[in-house]
Amino acid sequence: MLVQIDDDQLDADEALREFEALALSAGADVVARETGSRRRPDPKTYLGSGKVETLQHLIESQGVELVLINHALSPVQERNLERMLRCRVLDRTGLILDIFAQRARSHEGKLQVELAQLRHIASRLVRGWSHLERQKGGIGLRGPGETQLEMDRRMLGVRIRQLERRLARVRQQRDQGRQARRRRDMPAISLVGYTNAGKSTLFNRLAGAGVLSADQLFATLDTTLRRLELAGGETAVVADTVGFIRDLPPQLVAAFRSTLEEVVEADLLVHVIDASDPLREENAREVDEVLKALGADQVPQLRVYNKIDQCGMRPRLDWSEEGSIASVRVSAATGAGMNELLGVISGLIRSEQASGLIELGAGDGRLRARFYELGDVLHEEFTDAGTVRLAVRLPRRELERLYRHEGLVAELQPAANEDLSIGVAAH
Repeated sequence: MLVQIDDDQLDADEALREFEALALSAGADVVARETGSRRRPDPKTYLGSGKVETLQHLIESQGVELVLINHALSPVQERNLERMLRCRVLDRTGLILDIFAQRARSHEGKLQVELAQLRHIASRLVRGWSHLERQKGGIGLRGPGETQLEMDRRMLGVRIRQLERRLARVRQQRDQGRQARRRRDMPAISLVGYTNAGKSTLFNRLAGAGVLSADQLFATLDTTLRRLELAGGETAVVADTVGFIRDLPPQLVAAFRSTLEEVVEADLLVHVIDASDPLREENAREVDEVLKALGADQVPQLRVYNKIDQCGMRPRLDWSEEGSIASVRVSAATGAGMNELLGVISGLIRSEQASGLIELGAGDGRLRARFYELGDVLHEEFTDAGTVRLAVRLPRRELERLYRHEGLVAELQPAANEDLSIGVAAH
């Protein structure tokens, strides 16, 4: 049974439709749906006593074995509902975690999902020991319950720390891979968007990959990297990432930190939006909020409206008032508009690359090493004045970040060849 209490923030029918899609993705057989409205959640059950009674009758008449609540429940609310309804109760966070557990395929993905699940379980550990949750008087109720809870918490804590150490090593490996790509002068592009917006289909179309693309929520969990040939013979790396969703559990954001850093460190974000979804703009705002929480809101972003074949649109470029390209309309399924999209991506990548000359003082050896690490040093020469002149090419964001971190003042001036002449003015 699906249960949703309207909060007047989203279209109730669309929110319930998305929740049912989540339930179906998890393998549930939906036999009943119950909606309602409430000004503020009940602290004991979230739903209120009248709604709980209604659910009790429906559970008996429909033979319901699992109640899914389209809200985040506290451990106390979840425990009270299970006791009153006499069946399993799962909130939105638990349902999403279950889907992730089913879909994880790579070693890294499984570690991330397990970490998220254990953090979620740790907050609900008392549920399984409710009759021993504190020291009480009486026969059979002295002491052991607290001991068992502490033992369970300690075991969970040990396993969580093990997973965190393993994922830290994975994160280090990803950092090394990103540094190697920077040294090879390969820009990074990440596909982001709401779940089931068509990111994997677009990824397959762009990079000729064969990752799973299905009409279901969270079909992709494991980040996949492929080479992308751009106009002019340039090569980039494109990443297909996990989709976002409304009220994405914070445990998942924390556990998938190493994966989501592909988004934070990208040179360009391709924000894929389902053009056929009535809630497309609301979903796009949800994605932007997650990107902001990750610290990726400053990464250049291109909006791509996908699935135009499902709503009778034609491929086209949309321009902003400033004269720049604001969005592209394509169909990843049919290939319509893909040439235009590749052209726009190539242009944006080139505009985000800074190349030119950097002159460093004799005491700037550490800074010289950083330029070698971050970018492609095309040429190096020593001047009669004792300075070092480097001809480099690197992502503009990395250059600006380096200057801010080192407390330098950059002099960016167009050179005759339309590249940038980059001078280090002063500390």
